Amino acid sequence: MYERFYNFTGMPFQLTPDSRFFFASRGHGRAIAHLIYGLSQGEGFIIVTGEVGAGKTTLVERLWSELDRETYTLARINTTQVNNDDLFRLTMGAFGIETDATDKATLIRLFADMLAEHRAAGRRCLLVVDEVQNLTLAALEELRMLSNITEDGQASLQTILLGQPQFRRKLASPDLDQLRQRVLASYHLGPLSEEETQGYIEHRLAEVGWEGDPEWTPEAHAAIHRHTGGMPRRINRLAARVLLYAALEEAHRIEVRMVDATAEELRADLEGGGEGVGDTELGAEVIPLCPAAGSVERVPERSYQDLVRRIEVLEETVARRERVFQRLMDVFGGFSQQRSGLS
Repeated sequence: MYERFYNFTGMPFQLTPDSRFFFASRGHGRAIAHLIYGLSQGEGFIIVTGEVGAGKTTLVERLWSELDRETYTLARINTTQVNNDDLFRLTMGAFGIETDATDKATLIRLFADMLAEHRAAGRRCLLVVDEVQNLTLAALEELRMLSNITEDGQASLQTILLGQPQFRRKLASPDLDQLRQRVLASYHLGPLSEEETQGYIEHRLAEVGWEGDPEWTPEAHAAIHRHTGGMPRRINRLAARVLLYAALEEAHRIEVRMVDATAEELRADLEGGGEGVGDTELGAEVIPLCPAAGSVERVPERSYQDLVRRIEVLEETVARRERVFQRLMDVFGGFSQQRSGLS
């Protein structure tokens, strides 16, 4: 809806990873450099970790968009809780090897033959495994064993491991010492700074034809960073809802009040179907609206100001929802009249 109102050519803040929207922040630029360095070695493991929504998958999408498709064959695995045999067969399947009714020894031979064929044709095989923090030690050891397949003293498979920060603790296990020795490059992807958050938003908007409408105030950008912690996926989710808010209001200027109201509404939706306005936010003190009878405890000034702010946001949210409902009713009424005229 909002993309039509602002004449965008597409959705700037979709959650699906898309290399077109890659933003080379300081952290993401360094992560790409580590990936390129690791690939230049032609063997071993490359590791990228980061919190949920940090942009790890988009990073690989960007890398793949820049690689020569005649030189690389890419296979991807999005893991959940799988054991070592499941992971082995997933890897075979990702490279197009039929795994039904085939024993492991035969699959290893077929896999080695496939790698040899690609090398003879001048192609390198690259395996990307996502959500590696969910893998068992035995499954990770399975990946290491596959990396041992060589031909004429050269490795035939290179692997990129993507995972959340806890994977680094798992990798420190003494049982994975041999895998650690094969890690050629490793990088932890952190959040965007406040300045980078603004650059990220404007970059994505520019990719869909944004030319300043709507205008974003500096305070609105700062509020986006404050509510999302600079995590790209959270920025996408909040920015999309803010644009919807502004479009329904027919606004051409994004202000901090819109961001705050939308963030509180989104947080309430995520925390329980709209009940409350974010009182259970991590790190926030829960302040009762009605103290218990007989209570004479004084509410701290800072807490009182926070309560007032939350009430104001709630009032703004309720008023906005009423306006949105009225607009939708107007649109629906116009549509109904058109249909009546046609009939």
